[in-house]
Amino acid sequence: MMPDAIEAQGKIPVDRVQVGVRLEKRMVKVLKAIAEYHDTTLGELLEDIVLHSFEGGGANAFMPESIERIAQLKKIYGMDYDVHSNYRWADPPGASNAVVTAITTSAPTTAGSVPPTKS
Repeated sequence: MMPDAIEAQGKIPVDRVQVGVRLEKRMVKVLKAIAEYHDTTLGELLEDIVLHSFEGGGANAFMPESIERIAQLKKIYGMDYDVHSNYRWADPPGASNAVVTAITTSAPTTAGSVPPTKS
């Protein structure tokens, strides 16, 4: 995902931390599958998406080929909602206290990824 010109500029040391977040189940399946498609970790994919989003001005984390793949994956995993749908989402009763569980896809996991921990 990283162009050679950017990689040639050198590495920037970062300090990553483990975070516990809850995301919509079908979205997680699509994210994990697209991370596998790009041979990266889920965390690195999320960092890339966030950095592009924070850039503003229409910055997009994905090239057209990846956008097409994401559309296919959304259909496969039933992610049938759009960017504004999350304002209407309603968690089932007690969901905020639910134990975090790993969601697996049919794609193999990327080496180096860390499974979520149970609290």
